[in-house]
Amino acid sequence: IFLKQVRMQLYGQLNPGKPVPGFLTILTNMVKNDGFFSIYKGVDAAIGRQLVYGTARIGLHRTISDQMVKWNDGQNIGFMAKTLSGMASGSIAVCIGTPFDIALVRLQSDSMAAPEDRRNYKNVFDALVRTTKEEGFSALYKGLGPNILRGMSMNVGMMACYDQAKEVVAKLLNDPMENGPSMGTKLGSSAVAGFTAALFSLPFDVVKSRLMAQKKDPATGKFPYEGITDCAV
Repeated sequence: IFLKQVRMQLYGQLNPGKPVPGFLTILTNMVKNDGFFSIYKGVDAAIGRQLVYGTARIGLHRTISDQMVKWNDGQNIGFMAKTLSGMASGSIAVCIGTPFDIALVRLQSDSMAAPEDRRNYKNVFDALVRTTKEEGFSALYKGLGPNILRGMSMNVGMMACYDQAKEVVAKLLNDPMENGPSMGTKLGSSAVAGFTAALFSLPFDVVKSRLMAQKKDPATGKFPYEGITDCAV
């Protein structure tokens, strides 16, 4: 799913003027042209990203929000405090996991480029090493700005909204949560959090993917986008 998302985000950049194909069309064409296992391209980078970024953002948010509860004399904190916790933990986690994000986006988008423009990375480690050698260490943090914004909005939409939705859903279901939330409360809160996480973060996700995948024009020596604002516009 993530691979198809990246391809839909980058299609307009690589094929200007053409309509972006739908999810099923991209999936079908990948299997038809490159085989079934092409839909798992970059899975090693995705696992590395989740091990680093996913673990950090969830762990940090829980640590920060638990500390806020202590400061609040053990009482539930408000949504604004949850939002601040989500933003802080998301931005810190992104700074740790961005190199894996670079590798993931490039591995998943490579076959969309013309044969002569492909990087042909072998795996996540080859992508990280070659990116550093060919473009410098700073290239591993290309797109860091929008990625931080994405991480902040993602964590607010997922973690903060989950915590808030849990309280609302528990009241609707008359769940006392004495031994933790019931399955119904968890499922309802997760549905809300999944929706808000995608809604809040997707604009930054598109910009992040395009900045990470862009290459200099051989004729002009310039990148397609000058920065976050230029890419968004």
